[in-house]
Amino acid sequence: MKAPAVIFDLDGTLIDSAPAIHAISNAVLSGLGLPALTFPQVRGFVGKGVPHLVRQLLAASGEDPDGPLFSRVETALVARYETEVEGNTPYPGVADALARLAAAGCRLAVCTNKPLRPAEAALGHVGLRDRFDHVIGGDSLSTRKPDPGMLRASHDRLGGGPMIYVGDSEIDAETAVNARAPFALYTEGYRKAPVSELPHSVAFSDFAMLPGIVENVVW
Repeated sequence: MKAPAVIFDLDGTLIDSAPAIHAISNAVLSGLGLPALTFPQVRGFVGKGVPHLVRQLLAASGEDPDGPLFSRVETALVARYETEVEGNTPYPGVADALARLAAAGCRLAVCTNKPLRPAEAALGHVGLRDRFDHVIGGDSLSTRKPDPGMLRASHDRLGGGPMIYVGDSEIDAETAVNARAPFALYTEGYRKAPVSELPHSVAFSDFAMLPGIVENVVW
């Protein structure tokens, strides 16, 4: 059998990016004379792509989420994302799990709603970019998760065959359902709902478990 394609979400799955996003968001808001938001607030906005983040930041600041500030905040956020990568850290065990999957012949990719260049910058910062055959970002296609097109495009680029999607959130669970793909739910990320409320094939809290999960679920 062909080795599995293992496709990962990024924020809240491979890396804890919320501290970086919080710092960047408050820097952008400060530049507009708006007050800083708390870490839990901004963390709750992560996962649906930059347009959603911008709207949530503006709404939380008492501004029109679709008003004249939208484009200014979006442009400033994306520009900072590409260079201000401090605060992005891999979750424990990620590097070892990826090495074990690669050694087993698995084909690896990232499918994230984060824009492509910032996603690759964050992966490069934490030393993980070279582990993946490709990265598809939220601006790579005309749609983004939970539309299944991103996940299907990533799977196609990996050559098809057996696959599993690894993510942490409601959006990831919905994407897997829409793509009819097995889903491994990392429970230590950014989800808001209880694990029991998210459809998944298997849930895990430690990346040391992932190679065994891939073997049992896909192979």
